[in-house]
Formats: sequence, structure tokens, C-alpha cells
Amino acid sequence: MNGQNRADINTGLHVDIILKQDQRSGKRTRGIVKDLLTSAPYHSRGIKVRLEDGQVGRVVEIIEDEE
Repeated sequence: MNGQNRADINTGLHVDIILKQDQRSGKRTRGIVKDLLTSAPYHSRGIKVRLEDGQVGRVVEIIEDEE
């Protein structure tokens, strides 16, 4: 599932994000959502979130198989 709809993303969810400095390479970072930073209900490049470790990026994929 992609991360373009804010309604699909909750705190505690496992996600892959792309950090600002990794946008060109497309390198993904996996983590757990701490805060949602985008207030709009939809964003074409992904909802911006802060992970529990403090990293900030846009969600590219929601990971559903991890507990």
C-alpha cells in the first residue's frame, strides 16, 4: 500500500520512507511512525512523517506483514 492517503497512516505503523537526502537515489528507510507531519488528506509524493528514531521523510510504502 502506498503512503499518499493520510487516513491510511497511523502512529505505530511500520513504513518505508524516503529521506530528503535520498530522494535522488530512492533509498528507503524503514521505521515506525511517531508523528504525522502532513495535515492534508492526500499528498502525491507521500505523507510526511517522523519516525520513532527522529528521522523525517515521505511514506512510500506501508509495511503490513510486520508485527
